[in-house]
Amino acid sequence: MRRTVGVVGAAALLVLSACGGGGSSGGSTLVGLVTKTDTNPFFVKMKEGAQQAASSSGATVQSFAGKQDGDNQSQVDAVENLIASGAKGILITPSDSKAIVPSVDKARAAGLLVIALDTQLEPANAADATFATDNYRAGLLIGQWAKSKFAKEGRQAKIALLDLNPNQVSVDVQRDQGFLEGFGVDVKDKTRIGDESDPRIVGHDVTDGDPSGGRRAMENLLQRDPSINLVYTINEPAAAGAFEALKAAGKDKDVVIVSVDGGCPGVNNVKAGVIGATSQQYPLKMAQLGVEAVAKFAKDGSKPQDTDSGVTLVTDQPADGVESKDSAWGLQNCWG
Repeated sequence: MRRTVGVVGAAALLVLSACGGGGSSGGSTLVGLVTKTDTNPFFVKMKEGAQQAASSSGATVQSFAGKQDGDNQSQVDAVENLIASGAKGILITPSDSKAIVPSVDKARAAGLLVIALDTQLEPANAADATFATDNYRAGLLIGQWAKSKFAKEGRQAKIALLDLNPNQVSVDVQRDQGFLEGFGVDVKDKTRIGDESDPRIVGHDVTDGDPSGGRRAMENLLQRDPSINLVYTINEPAAAGAFEALKAAGKDKDVVIVSVDGGCPGVNNVKAGVIGATSQQYPLKMAQLGVEAVAKFAKDGSKPQDTDSGVTLVTDQPADGVESKDSAWGLQNCWG
């Protein structure tokens, strides 16, 4: 999907074919949904929510996605195509929350409503609104839970942080820094990953938010320090990969994993003891609200406000002072 803007017309057909987008019909409001990938269950559910809302809002959704997390160019191409197609609005989960801003500026200048889903743009006001989890709070909750657990058990933590990618996009920074603050680490600059000097931190590595990346990152950090006993992961697919690396090293019984997502596979991993605690998000709600907001904008020109779509800590090992729900509740409210 990597194409220059100059050939975006041809690229659009390929992107739509690859990502399952639909076209506008009957003069309905065209809404673009641009996600990081089309394979992560989080974005699959987001697309489902958009299609559901479109059915009841008189809208048509065209869906685009990058080849992998961090693929900014495919998202640039998608925005260009949606401008040319006469879309009324774009819902986007940016792969690079800074690099996509010039394309978003162009869309807004052309009269489109742009709503960031899940991941804030940088600066946040580059979008008309953000509908997302409070990602800092999502990290904070799993950090507070881990701090309570380790204190109760009298354990000294050796922490590995499995982040997203080298771009340090907003969602990556917010979850990572929230986790560390919740655990009691001085994060220094909250807008930057990796400037901490706490001796409990073994190191950071990147995962691309998928199982193979999670396994690779975990293997790398175990080589640095085999005594790691607490692992933060950007999401549950990365957590699944990290667990496989720990299991292969014979350390799966000794290490606590915390994560963010709340998908059904991840909550089942909480139930199975693979993940100690996860912060559950609600992607279907984000996308539904987004489509409804674009449909309303097309009708009367009104623009929405930022919306917190909620987050809930899910664990079967409740910690004092940290509100949570168990995995049974999590499975009733999960996705994917």
